[in-house]
Amino acid sequence: MSKHYLRVSTFEQESGLASQDKALKDYLAGHGITDVKWYRDRVSGSTTDRPALERLQKDIFSGKIKTVVCWKLDRLSRSLKDGINILTDWIEKDVRIVSVAQQLDFSGAAGQMIASVLFAVAAMERENIRENTKRGLAAAKARGVKLGKRARITADKVNELQAKGLNMTAPLCQNG
Repeated sequence: MSKHYLRVSTFEQESGLASQDKALKDYLAGHGITDVKWYRDRVSGSTTDRPALERLQKDIFSGKIKTVVCWKLDRLSRSLKDGINILTDWIEKDVRIVSVAQQLDFSGAAGQMIASVLFAVAAMERENIRENTKRGLAAAKARGVKLGKRARITADKVNELQAKGLNMTAPLCQNG
C-alpha cells in the first residue's frame, strides 16, 4: 500500500492542500497506484508534532507502509535536523520516499544526500520568513501601528463552525 502525506501550514492555505492533492492523484493515476491511504495535516512544518504525521510514523514503524509519496520534501519538515531524522528512519525501515513536485526518489545514499540539501534549503526559507516577519513587525511598530496577537483557532472549533454552516470566508465574530 502506498501512503501519501499532505501538509499546509494554516487553514487559510486550504487551496494549497487541494492543489497538492490533485498533483498526487495525477501522479498515482499515472503510475497505476490504486491502493492508497492519505495523511493530511494543517500544521506548520516547523514541528513534528502533527497528528497525521504521527499516524504515518506509527504505520511506518509497524511495517504497514513501503512507500510514501509527498508533494515536496519540505511538507515532511521545515527543520534540517527533523527532516533528516525522519528520512533516515524511514529509509532504515526500507520505505521508499518520493517527491512529486521535485520528481525525486529519496531512497538510497544519493537520495539521502539530495534530501539533506533540500531540507537545508527548507530550513533556510523558514528562517528567512521568520526574519522578514520580525523586520515587518518592527517597521510597523516604528510607524505607530498597534500590533495584537493573531487569533488562533483549533481544528475542533473550525469543525464546529462549519457544522453551523460557516465557511472559511465567513467572519468569526461571536458574542460571549
